[in-house]
Amino acid sequence: MAKTQMAIEIGMGTDLRGEDCTKAACRAVKDALHRNSLTMAPALGFPREAMLVDIRVGVPEPETVDKDQVAACAPYGVVTVDPVKGGLAVQHYSESRTIIANAIVSVSFDLAE
Repeated sequence: MAKTQMAIEIGMGTDLRGEDCTKAACRAVKDALHRNSLTMAPALGFPREAMLVDIRVGVPEPETVDKDQVAACAPYGVVTVDPVKGGLAVQHYSESRTIIANAIVSVSFDLAE
C-alpha cells in the first residue's frame, strides 16, 4: 500500500483574549474542515474511517497544544497532529494577547500501487 494524498485544506483560527494555543488551533482546523465535504472515501470504496488525516498547526507556543483535543476536531479518520512554531501572538493595549493559528489538513488513503 502507498499513502496517497487526495486533499489539502488550509484554515486560520484565533483565541482573541484567552491566549490559548489549543483553542486557536482547534478553530483553525475547524475552519479548514468545515468549508467542504469530501466524498472521495465512498467514491473509492473506502469507509470514512480509512482516511489518513494529517494536521499540522502553526502556533506561537506549540508545546502548549493539546494534540488530543485538536485531533478530536476531525470527524473521522486516523488523525495525527503536529504542532509547530508559527502563527502569531498579537499584544493588545491590555495585558492579553490574541493568538492566531494556521492549520493545514491533509487527507490521504492507503492505495495499492
